[in-house]
Amino acid sequence: MTSSASSRRVRVALLVPSSNTVMENDLHAGLPKERFTVHTDRMYLVETTRACELEMIEKHAPAAAKDLGTLNPDVLVFGCTSAGSLFGLAYDSQVCGSLGELAGCSTVGVVSSVSEALQRRKASKVAIITPYNEDLTQSVASAVATHTGVVCAHGMGITDNVALADPTPEQIVEFARERLRGQNFDCLFASCTNFRAVEALPLLEKAFGVPVVTSNSSVIEAIKLRYAV
Repeated sequence: MTSSASSRRVRVALLVPSSNTVMENDLHAGLPKERFTVHTDRMYLVETTRACELEMIEKHAPAAAKDLGTLNPDVLVFGCTSAGSLFGLAYDSQVCGSLGELAGCSTVGVVSSVSEALQRRKASKVAIITPYNEDLTQSVASAVATHTGVVCAHGMGITDNVALADPTPEQIVEFARERLRGQNFDCLFASCTNFRAVEALPLLEKAFGVPVVTSNSSVIEAIKLRYAV
């Protein structure tokens, strides 16, 4: 922990797509309020496609990171799994590094946090479900496969970003049951920061009997580990 944070709560600066309605709620609920405060700025995004996510990163994310820098944050979260995976796992670190410089603090990337969470669980055969189209689903799968074996990856085909939050936890489980029937995997990753996967997590673990990692739970875990919570 930095000296500036030693006498106050840790300030988590959160960058999310403008149409994300899930991630900040998950972080507020998952990070102990006596240790952390979460402060959000938004990056314009309507469509969940490669082209629109690139525009979000290049045009809108830098200004939002600069805005968050004015609150003297301790850590910046780049809160978009698929955008961080567009050009492989290393791209997430590259994007986070640039945004962290603008905000003046260290960073946490989602897909990088997911990769680390899977490695901590010694996962070797990972199944992936997403709400995305096929392009972004495979992009995330390729990034995860950098350090962990991926058995399969299936997406719901949603490209309206605000609608990524529409599937209920029960519908997420139903989709996973349909698409993962007959697959042999030792861990399940439910991708997307605007997916109600944290709520679905205990239902998925009960349904499949394996550890489940989600985008938002991985970020919460990474922050807690960083600050020894």
